[in-house]
Amino acid sequence: MSSNLDRYERIAPLYDLLDLPFEFSRYRKIRHLLFQGLTGRVLDAGVGTGRNIQFYPPEAEVVGIDISPAMLARAERRRLSLGADVELRQMDVADLEFEDQSFDAAVATFLFCVLPEDVQVPALREIGRVVKSGGTIRLLEYVRPRGALRRAVTRLWEPWVAWAYGASFDRRTEEHVPEAGLELVGSRFVVHDLIKLISIRVKK
Repeated sequence: MSSNLDRYERIAPLYDLLDLPFEFSRYRKIRHLLFQGLTGRVLDAGVGTGRNIQFYPPEAEVVGIDISPAMLARAERRRLSLGADVELRQMDVADLEFEDQSFDAAVATFLFCVLPEDVQVPALREIGRVVKSGGTIRLLEYVRPRGALRRAVTRLWEPWVAWAYGASFDRRTEEHVPEAGLELVGSRFVVHDLIKLISIRVKK
């Protein structure tokens, strides 16, 4: 994960600016989907600069983690500006410093499309470990589009997103869910055929 740490330490000052067009055209319309019906203690894995904070359910106790101190510093500024009660901690999603079953639910926004293939299952297992049996895990993730035009566009963008974010459109996160001992409950496109909402349950 060191390469991702270096990458996000470097890009943190520009991250929100680079993401701004997508934030307003796509992400703000779908972030709330992650939190529908969630209560209790919720883990926001890969909290980044804290774009999810304004969508946190008021009745939930949220802990946000990220591997990058520079990204967390920006999340802290956002937390303060919104007056949000959220705990922010530096942590590797594949090595969480929480007790088993210490969360009621977990979410991640465009985290798994950044994680290398060999980290996918360990990260899913770790999130599943800290979420209570029967609890919900929700992911928003980019995938390779099926349509010819968007598929061609993602091919053009691929070198940039790989360099800047370490991201790929070809992660096999859904396939890894059963490997991690978790149950895939649902998967649907929420932005064209490009972004999916993946719903997972921790087995009892």
